[in-house]
Amino acid sequence: MVKIVGIAGSLRPDATSYLALTLAIQRVQALGASTEILDLRQMQLPFCTGGNDYPGYPDVMRLRETVQEADALILASPEYHGSISGVLKNALDLMSFDHMSGKVTGLISVLGGQHNSNALNDLRVIMRWVHAWVIPEQIAIGQSWKAFGEDGKILDEKLSQRFDQFAQSLVENTRKLREIP
Repeated sequence: MVKIVGIAGSLRPDATSYLALTLAIQRVQALGASTEILDLRQMQLPFCTGGNDYPGYPDVMRLRETVQEADALILASPEYHGSISGVLKNALDLMSFDHMSGKVTGLISVLGGQHNSNALNDLRVIMRWVHAWVIPEQIAIGQSWKAFGEDGKILDEKLSQRFDQFAQSLVENTRKLREIP
């Protein structure tokens, strides 16, 4: 069974990046994947100093172990000032090749304005640098504040179909690249 871990890079209680991540997680679960979300809002992570040890921060070990044990990742980030959030970048910086190498990764960005690919492109570079495999399908949700209904579901049918395609690609490519039957 494919194991997928999701991480969203916002600390806001009502973050649309978490809504998007939750939706993507539901779609891969429907395809038979086991899933876990690492909620950075609930974790105590220090600023990365470039070191390996962070005594007093057990969530660093939890982050590293959970990601290392996963077959695939879903990373969802708000786009701040044309790039990924500092929260997500810091979480990624607390890990190394040992934790992320070979992970199949799907990327999602949410923006307050019109969608673009800046955060997605930056995440692709970061994940390539740590030898992860990023799937070609990606999701950018512009004007994310009006993309979801009160029930947390996507309002636009075409965007909902993109989530289906994204999930299908992530699960299929993870099975192929990680050699999972």
